[in-house]
Amino acid sequence: MVYADDSFLMREALERVLERLGGVEVLAGCVDGDALLAAVDEHRPDVVLADMRMPPSGDEEGIRVANRLRERHPGIGVVVLTQYAEPRYALELLKAGAEGRGYLLKERVHDPLELHAAIEAVAHGDSVFDPAIVRMLVDGVSVGGSPVDNLTAREREVLGEMAQGKSNAAIAESLVLTKKAIEKHIGSIFLKLGLPQEDVASRRVAAVLLYLAAEGGPVPPRR
Repeated sequence: MVYADDSFLMREALERVLERLGGVEVLAGCVDGDALLAAVDEHRPDVVLADMRMPPSGDEEGIRVANRLRERHPGIGVVVLTQYAEPRYALELLKAGAEGRGYLLKERVHDPLELHAAIEAVAHGDSVFDPAIVRMLVDGVSVGGSPVDNLTAREREVLGEMAQGKSNAAIAESLVLTKKAIEKHIGSIFLKLGLPQEDVASRRVAAVLLYLAAEGGPVPPRR
């Protein structure tokens, strides 16, 4: 485990909580994103905890770190911690796929069991998103149950593939369907989930979040 936060008090809190978690070895604590990436290259941890807002970029440093690690060390899980419930960050984090990614409010750090569950989940390639964030993202979309329940078995299968960050071409290859058929299924998924007419990337991410909320969090294993 390697973690980073520019706040001394937050690093101290993380250190104390992580020390109490069984099976979690703290390899390094860092003050910014660049130091975190360097520590990952050196120690190759299973999981990284990254503050959302820290130097050098500031506003979305946690997203930058997660994206860099997706390229350089795709097997490492990342939990991004944030002080504020800002759904746009969750959307940005999911654009590259939900596998092995978590997004939690910092207040969860004070619950060792919840933090431990998140660490274990991303270490195994699953995803964990703070319930408060998910509720904000799906507010006004899901009424009287999850809209995911309205999808056909094939549409749920396609959405599960989307949740792994796969392109339409990759989904078509995985499910042995044409790319045109996948595009048709995705259009139907957007319609049934009641997603607004936004750019394709935003609708795709919102669909994945609805899927994760309905499925209880974990992304299905890769084929």
